[in-house]
Amino acid sequence: MSVKSKNWFYLFATNFVGVFNDNFLKHAIIFIAIGWSLPSWLVPSQLISLVSAALVIPYLILTPLSGRLSMIYNKKRVLVLFKWLELPIVCVAILGYVLQCVWLPLLAVLLMGTQSCLYSPAKYGLIRDIGGKSGVSFGSGVFEMMAFLGILIGTMVASILSDHYNLSIFIIIILLLVFLGIWFSTSIKVEEVPTEEDRSSLNPFSFLFQCYRYAKAFPGLNISVFGASMLWFIGSLLQMNLVIHTTQTLGCSNTDSGFLLAISALGIALGCYVAGVISGNVIRTRFIFIGLCVMIFSLCWIIILKPSYQILFIPIFLTAFGGGFFQVPCLAIVQHSNVGRRLSDMLAYVNLVTFIFVLISSLLFSMTMQMSHDNSYALFGVILAVVVLTLILFCVKRNSLKAV
Repeated sequence: MSVKSKNWFYLFATNFVGVFNDNFLKHAIIFIAIGWSLPSWLVPSQLISLVSAALVIPYLILTPLSGRLSMIYNKKRVLVLFKWLELPIVCVAILGYVLQCVWLPLLAVLLMGTQSCLYSPAKYGLIRDIGGKSGVSFGSGVFEMMAFLGILIGTMVASILSDHYNLSIFIIIILLLVFLGIWFSTSIKVEEVPTEEDRSSLNPFSFLFQCYRYAKAFPGLNISVFGASMLWFIGSLLQMNLVIHTTQTLGCSNTDSGFLLAISALGIALGCYVAGVISGNVIRTRFIFIGLCVMIFSLCWIIILKPSYQILFIPIFLTAFGGGFFQVPCLAIVQHSNVGRRLSDMLAYVNLVTFIFVLISSLLFSMTMQMSHDNSYALFGVILAVVVLTLILFCVKRNSLKAV
């Protein structure tokens, strides 16, 4: 195996185990902690929203700092440092499960979100350092595939463990993932773009405005940031809704819910991988429109035909596959932009917009569930409307994409 191939492997594996751990911890709370003694107001839909928000809030506050860390310091060192900091965080979560106190795992999720936020631009920035400009489509596709495989397997393992709960197994899994992440991250060997002084504001609002204004000088960059972020908005809504849809609307078990969530993550992972491999050294912007159209078709299938659990796997997989196909060219445009070391700021910009959208999705989920009395089909309708509006916006911005 060549040095470049080894670096790809270690980077993809680092991303996989990190996302796996985030989602394993998140869904363990949703599936397991719901059975503990909880306040009367903490109903399932509110707990889901609270856990999702805990992962998001750090990105809204600390994203400018994460971009600065990746600009002025070696990106690999930033990555390794924060992988080590994951160890005390999971110890907080473990203590919460030992004591059956839901607030400690929620605190751990908040800390995990902080840790993930602060090293995110570093790990994404290493894609271009390893693959160069010609490797950004492939690297972005496989990188996102590994992320969604982490979501898939982390969600499945948490759902299965919830039906056959064993505290010792929980502790072994969560600690094993931490040490694997440390090992993979320290194994990356890459020559990085020289560091620069970063004068960007640490105020999230000022940072967002500065990055938007800076990105306007590069064709298609702002709309691509929007597109890469929008997938997480749609995916977050879909993920939260599937838990309610399978357990309350269809009357299925947590394990059944976990398998359906896994199918959605698998669909996005395969969509990212296929788009990345087909793209090769080229950014194929038409994949954006193909992916959105597939998502619209699949969501209409769910809303109109109301398929049973056994059939629901098909439109959910297609929706997710279309989402992965849609996201890869958006990420590739960001990675390919000729911004030098300021790519760290652009990646932080993507994160900030993404998690603003994810937070909005948590609020939108909570409001829709309350107004519709937990009607999951109503939320599928909201998701469809979001996808249609996204397609319209990209059609309007088609000329800026052609200039990429």
